[in-house]
Amino acid sequence: MGKLGKKARKFAKKNLQSVMKRQRKQKSVFKKRATKKEGRGDRAVEEESTQQTIDRSVQVEDVGALSFDAMFNEHDSDMAGDDSGSDGYLSEEAGCVDMDEGKTENNLEGEDIVDSPEDTGVSVKNIIVFKELATQKKKLDRLKEKNPGFVKYLESKKSGIHSTKEDNQSSDADESDDDRGHLNDEDGAILGIGKLLSSSTVDSLCQLVKDQHDVPSLVRLLNAYRAGSHYGAKSFGVLRGSGSLAKIMIFVLHEANDVFRKILGVSNSTEKKVILELINSATWKKVKPLIKLYLRSTMFLLNEVTDSEILTFVIKRLRASMIFYAAFPSLLQRLIKISFHLWATSKGALSVQSFLVIQNAAAMFNSDWFDTCFDKAYKTIIGHCKFVDPAFFEHLQFLKKSFIDLCSQDMQKSLRKAIISIRQLAKILQLGLQTKQKEAVKRICSWQYVNCIDLWVEFISVNIHDYNLLPLLHTMIQIINGVAVLFPGPRYLPLRVKTVQWLNLLSSSCGTFIPVASLALDILEYKIDKEGQNPGKDFNLSSDVKLPKHWMKSRNFLEACVFSALELLAVHFAQWGYHISFPDLATIPLIHLKKFHERTSIESSRRMVKRFIDQVEQNVEFVRKKRDEVAFSPKDEQLVASFLQTENSSGNLPFIQYYRSLIEKAASRDLLLSKNLSSQEPKKTKGKKQRPSNGAINAAKEMEMGEE
Repeated sequence: MGKLGKKARKFAKKNLQSVMKRQRKQKSVFKKRATKKEGRGDRAVEEESTQQTIDRSVQVEDVGALSFDAMFNEHDSDMAGDDSGSDGYLSEEAGCVDMDEGKTENNLEGEDIVDSPEDTGVSVKNIIVFKELATQKKKLDRLKEKNPGFVKYLESKKSGIHSTKEDNQSSDADESDDDRGHLNDEDGAILGIGKLLSSSTVDSLCQLVKDQHDVPSLVRLLNAYRAGSHYGAKSFGVLRGSGSLAKIMIFVLHEANDVFRKILGVSNSTEKKVILELINSATWKKVKPLIKLYLRSTMFLLNEVTDSEILTFVIKRLRASMIFYAAFPSLLQRLIKISFHLWATSKGALSVQSFLVIQNAAAMFNSDWFDTCFDKAYKTIIGHCKFVDPAFFEHLQFLKKSFIDLCSQDMQKSLRKAIISIRQLAKILQLGLQTKQKEAVKRICSWQYVNCIDLWVEFISVNIHDYNLLPLLHTMIQIINGVAVLFPGPRYLPLRVKTVQWLNLLSSSCGTFIPVASLALDILEYKIDKEGQNPGKDFNLSSDVKLPKHWMKSRNFLEACVFSALELLAVHFAQWGYHISFPDLATIPLIHLKKFHERTSIESSRRMVKRFIDQVEQNVEFVRKKRDEVAFSPKDEQLVASFLQTENSSGNLPFIQYYRSLIEKAASRDLLLSKNLSSQEPKKTKGKKQRPSNGAINAAKEMEMGEE
């Protein structure tokens, strides 16, 4: 080895000796040959390495904890079942429904089959087909050995059979259309098995099924219904027509559920256990293939149709047949999957009907289905609230209320899952407060985190009177206060407003005093480096969790701070305006408001603050006079609770009347702001800047001046 250079020797002197020393210590630990003194050093090294391992594991755990739905991922496999077995046609020969039971089940059930190692990568359907082909080939080989002359006869007739098929295809255009998967509704409904039903035949079959519950006629109609459900998305306008196919589709959707129930002898209020008891009966074996064909074809129809009215009608009919899904768990998984998609992405009646299917599945079947529906609903809401558009806000509120209704199906399980979810939110917040990591803080200041808090705040406020939710209440209050502490800056004004709104809602629902005045008054302390002279663009605080930087330099920002602070304080004071301690509660906020009134230079804000102070002082004086007249002490809790209850129920308190007018003005201002934002056109002209509109702020000023 050559001589080391100057830099290399300097590097070795500084670094290499310590590295070699550390390696020797680690080596001595493994070989267990160290002295007592060296052993203490080795233990220090070992403890250091152990601590590093723990730190790395904690870091990995914290990164995993950033996922809002990580604790619900185990149920993903429950929704993965696709029941991909073939749903072919049923035999229409008289009395063959029972005989073809085994064949029908093979075509309809589609249960999973355990593949052998050599079959890995091959689909279950192909395996079944290959086995059938192998069996048929063995039979043909045996026939060839037994009767070779008959084989020669078949080969001689083979060419004649092909020519006959070609003549039939050229002479019958309708049948060729059916072979290509098309249906002709002008002359009748062409079935997938190659038969044609005229309009009169369809009427006769429908009459037989409706009056006599004729099974062969029902089989023919279901085969036609299956063909219609696979007709194609672009051609489903035929459902509105008057052709044979339209008659069959509408008749089956309307009557199939009632016919199945009458054949089985069950009522509309049948429970799941009744269906399970019928599984071994001869009647069930006869009707089961028909029910499954109907359910599968109808769900295929849901995937093909795009018209919301037809989808609403179809899923409503499926909901009427929910009890039959007790015998088909794989189909129930598919139905729930489709229903969640329609619930989250649709609007109006279709979304409502889809949620009712989910709700019925959670209530009708065992508790495992409730777990699946709960977890899937929670993850669906989280997945659809990453970016909240103002147009989607109303639908998102519907999703949250639907989720809370779903929780009422099993409150014990819902409470356990709510605790897990809220603890997950607390872990994310704790990570952000301790490390201030960019990714963790960004995850907290996001629509997903905000909507998760909003969801559980609504859940607690709705159920706190019927269940013991105090542990959840205390944890949620700590999380909300932690969010307010983590984001104190003026850019997070929308998030600060939401935190106070959450606390006001929890305080109002549980009847417990929660101090929010300081959080609201902090909004009045927001300052900007240089007050802009321009009013700035209109901005809806509910449309984001963080303000754009350019908007903070406008005069609208300061006015929005005043509006928000007064509205939040008004809600808080309105709740406790009748309480015997209101004069004490309002003392410190009044001091801060008076100081702000003295230093602010915006005239509109001065007027609003002055009027708010006057109304609060009137209410303070009113409560103080009533309090001086009472003879009980603060220890008499019942008498304290009944203080001013008559005035509160009648709404005659001074501040309550002002509060109502303030809320009405806020609603009007928000409406004007929404209209103003929707009417703005993002057009840019060269050399000339567009002056942003300030219609909402001006409208609020005019209403304020008009009231005075």
